[in-house]
Amino acid sequence: MKAILKMLANPGFDLERVRSDFAYLELDGPIIYLDNAATTQRPNQVIERMDNFYRFENGNPLRGAHRLGTAATEAMVKSRSKVAQFIGSKSEKEIIFTRNASEALNIVAYAWGLNNLKSGDQILITRMEHHSNFVNWQFVAQKTGAELAFIELTDDYQLDMQDYRNKISERTKIVAFSAASNVLGTIPDAAAIIRIAKEHNALTVVDAAQLAPHVQVNVQKMDCDFLAFSGHKMLGPLGIGVLYGKSEILQAMPPFLYGGEMIEYVEDHTSTFAQLPYKFEAGTQDVGGMVGLAAAIEYLEDIGLEKIAAYETALADYCVAKLEELPYIEIYHPKQGAKGPAIAFNVKNAHPHDVATILDYHGVAIRAGHHCTQPLHRYLGQNSTNRASFAFYNTKKEIDLFIEALEDVKNVMQIDI
Repeated sequence: MKAILKMLANPGFDLERVRSDFAYLELDGPIIYLDNAATTQRPNQVIERMDNFYRFENGNPLRGAHRLGTAATEAMVKSRSKVAQFIGSKSEKEIIFTRNASEALNIVAYAWGLNNLKSGDQILITRMEHHSNFVNWQFVAQKTGAELAFIELTDDYQLDMQDYRNKISERTKIVAFSAASNVLGTIPDAAAIIRIAKEHNALTVVDAAQLAPHVQVNVQKMDCDFLAFSGHKMLGPLGIGVLYGKSEILQAMPPFLYGGEMIEYVEDHTSTFAQLPYKFEAGTQDVGGMVGLAAAIEYLEDIGLEKIAAYETALADYCVAKLEELPYIEIYHPKQGAKGPAIAFNVKNAHPHDVATILDYHGVAIRAGHHCTQPLHRYLGQNSTNRASFAFYNTKKEIDLFIEALEDVKNVMQIDI
């Protein structure tokens, strides 16, 4: 605990200055925002960058030989370059802008899965997947006749790597997995998962929505075939996401959406399509969202992903330690291995929505529900859970106030444990 408290007291960056960048903290009444796995708050720098774009650079990108159209195109190009650099992509052409990680994962399912899978093939995903990396593969399996199989979890909420080795085979064509659970906080060994998949010639799809905001991602070192993440979970705006794909695979895939700017030539009965990345970006794109995402990346990089990861880990470890002191709390979070800053828990004999409502009365914002992971919750034996999730602008004091508020939940709900 001493090491945790030391990190919380000295995170390696100016926490007070960082908190001054987030306007939500200026609202009337206390707001302890612990729902960062759902969406993060935005620093002033991101909002100002987007405001500047819409004031002075607003034009339709890739169209119009005029000053504002050129400015919008340049903003798009620079944003794509920033994202490529952030995740270590070989080329900007491997970066496809989408609305969110869900759309990115659906592109893979529709454009690759439906066109390459058949009866007898296997799709292998994990028990802890978000519905965005679950229901899409369910759909593909139903349409193609491929088998959908699941990697189970250990008693410590870790991915069962032995179960993975037992289930993967030469029939396995896709291994799709979350790089960090949005419920449990589990961070599986992505490198090992990908290495084993390649030994069986299976493609890998990584849902990095809960990893990219917290840990430095490098797609070349991971050697994944696809990777998806959302801007709004990493200080960026709502409505912008990213699909990374190896260029040779993307080039072989048909488009997912059809329309403006994704075509090369259109004849009466045939069409040819634009080069990467534009083949997968039909219609006018959200350049405001792109520049906001690029600004968010710059903000994270200015602080340093390593410092962010260390501080957020300390926040989560401290919170778990405090929750473990409360006998009326059940915690669903790994004790060993790499863990992200999301903690699922329940107050015994209390509905999660009641818990969240009472906490909101105290100004504490958490999540209640199944968190788009119904199969995982069936595994946990729960219909729903509460979840506290942290970002680098949270503090030890906020966790202490959260724990105090849980005591009031116990009293209001008359829990005698």
